Amino acid sequence: MKTTTRKLTTADVTALQQISIETFTDTFGAQNTAANMADYLATAYDLPKLTAELANPDSRFYFVEHDQTPVGYLKLNVNDAQSEAMGPAALEVERIYIRSAFKHQGLGSAFIQQAIELAHQDHKTKIWLGVWEHNEPAKKFYEKWGFQQFSAHTFTMGTDPQTDLLMVKDLTD
Repeated sequence: MKTTTRKLTTADVTALQQISIETFTDTFGAQNTAANMADYLATAYDLPKLTAELANPDSRFYFVEHDQTPVGYLKLNVNDAQSEAMGPAALEVERIYIRSAFKHQGLGSAFIQQAIELAHQDHKTKIWLGVWEHNEPAKKFYEKWGFQQFSAHTFTMGTDPQTDLLMVKDLTD
């Protein structure tokens, strides 16, 4: 499969919203109520919110595209854009989502490798992320890449408080 990766701009906001809603629903829809999903999607992927995220110089978004169609995306954060205060030496992988038809084709691994390379370029010493405690495939994927759990935090899905495991990979090795 021939794919390309490109950095997003605010002009990509509508396509980002579409793939965000589709992939988040595909990943978590069966484990959550329709009301909680609708509430979360309406706020998390609101066009003005996504536009502000795209415009933030401390956040970077990338599409992986097949035949110029987005099939997955990556969101990285540094400095104050991180969802937890991890300091200037850290890069956060906030989102990796792949459309279901393109999963298990190495795109997630390519995104992690890209994140690690960008962290090195930015002189970061650690890369970290949060993963839902019940997302076993994702937890195994990140463990394979050398991430280890160091903490947890609450992620609210509508009215349902859920637990995200926080995982980190040391880049100084």
